[in-house]
Amino acid sequence: MIGLLDKDVHFNCPMGSYTTFRVGGKAEALCAVKDLPQLKELLSFASREDLPYLIVGKGSNILVKDSGLKGMALLLQGELEGVEEKEGAIHAGGGLGLSELVRFSHKKGLAGLEFLAGIPGTVGGAVAMNAGAWGRSTGDVLTAVEIITADGRRVTLNSSELRFGYRKAVLPIGSVVVKALFKVTQDRPEAIGKRIRDYLERRKASQPLEHPSAGSVFKNPPHDYAGRLIESVGLKGKRIGGAMISDQHANVIVNVGGASAQDILSLMEAAWQTVRERTGVELEPEIKVVGD
Repeated sequence: MIGLLDKDVHFNCPMGSYTTFRVGGKAEALCAVKDLPQLKELLSFASREDLPYLIVGKGSNILVKDSGLKGMALLLQGELEGVEEKEGAIHAGGGLGLSELVRFSHKKGLAGLEFLAGIPGTVGGAVAMNAGAWGRSTGDVLTAVEIITADGRRVTLNSSELRFGYRKAVLPIGSVVVKALFKVTQDRPEAIGKRIRDYLERRKASQPLEHPSAGSVFKNPPHDYAGRLIESVGLKGKRIGGAMISDQHANVIVNVGGASAQDILSLMEAAWQTVRERTGVELEPEIKVVGD
């Protein structure tokens, strides 16, 4: 693996710097992947050695346990962060940050992606999670994706093949999103910019942005809101160690200083258990808990 990555691999790497919670144990190997050939070789290596791997993205939807990660944590960089306009669509690399995607579409006068403003993830993560806000989701604006399968094949899938649902898409197990094609329409950059600013203001007013977090912890149950349920059982502001259920938005857990992953997990368990006991609703996590 060292030959494959040279200086782009870090062993026993603390994951706190690579997640928006700013917590987490060490990854056995953190690998910066710069192009498709390198990614294919790494996945082939992982298959031969039976090594688990995780695409980290911006670390905005994962909680790495304090015990750390076995195998490889992969960052898609270099040409896997590219973006271009082609034949009326935006072609974006899986490693591209959503903020860069929105900025590109704004500059080019291409509308339709404004609702993604302020979501701290990557294009690949947005596809895998069908990320969205304000009643819109990634699946609404996606036409196709290119993936590398676990056995190293490059495959193009139409949006309909991903069977998008609420905060989920159906992707082949072990596959990596390397490119996404978004449908957009022409509009004045000034009008696009105004919509982006409006979305960012709404996000600032409703989300606790002053402390590290991973956004919504639980999915909203049908016809209700996880935040409303957690608040209704009196857990807003509850604190364990350095983690706290936000007193601004009860479906967000924030790291108010020195939190461990276990502090966050304990708060998640408390919220899940209390809501189930008092309302009968079993909340489903939106964030992905990974590690040993």
